[in-house]
Amino acid sequence: MKRLLLALLGVTMFSGSAFGQVNDLKRIKEPTNPKETEVWQPKPKAVTVDAEAGIPSDAIVLFNGEHFNEWVSTKDSSAVKWILNADKSMTVKDKAGDIQTKRNFGDIQLHLEWKSPKDIRGEGQHRGNSGVFLQNRYEVQILDNNDNDTYVNGQVGAIYKQAVPLVKALSKTGDWNVYDIIYHAPKFDESGNKTKSGTITVLHNGVLIQDHVEIKGTTEFIGWPKNEPHGKAPIRLQDHKDNSGVSYRNIWVRELN
Repeated sequence: MKRLLLALLGVTMFSGSAFGQVNDLKRIKEPTNPKETEVWQPKPKAVTVDAEAGIPSDAIVLFNGEHFNEWVSTKDSSAVKWILNADKSMTVKDKAGDIQTKRNFGDIQLHLEWKSPKDIRGEGQHRGNSGVFLQNRYEVQILDNNDNDTYVNGQVGAIYKQAVPLVKALSKTGDWNVYDIIYHAPKFDESGNKTKSGTITVLHNGVLIQDHVEIKGTTEFIGWPKNEPHGKAPIRLQDHKDNSGVSYRNIWVRELN
């Protein structure tokens, strides 16, 4: 009986709080002039989009097929050893190692295009495997999953080992794919405690596959995600060390903070 009374009391208190909020709104005088609900400042800045390239005017072009000026080797910050192709793409060179941007980023909108090689090599995680690491820690998976099953939290478009994509929107093997990624970085307090999780939204070939997904922590092959404090950091592209032959082109980023 005592538990029942406590439960009923809790419901009553909750209901009272909810009704109180409604009554508070009713006490606020509703505007009777449309001008009272108009906001004029601050004005959003104007951004134009290049009609041919499709690149916003406030974007930083990270790769346009002409050079590796925005990139270095992750291992030792030396020059990039990947292959620069005549079609203005770059291809992962086996055992050349990951590459990362020279610049550090926080919240971003990232656009990139990628494709697996046409000749099928390997299976599972060893076919057309690469990845996009945001702030050098959180991976959006790249993989050729055409007639190639693997664990679903490691398939193409997964937030690796954390979030299964809503759908598979993969192009045919050897054809170009497009990733558009909206990323908001996690927040940490002065003591290094995470106060807000990061989030990732991914559109694959124009299809929503990750919808404002909460990042649990770092991408780990073995073990649980980790949450060590960090600030802005590079975007990294992965050499999976399996002669994957993944190519990239048309990479640009917009800073959101």
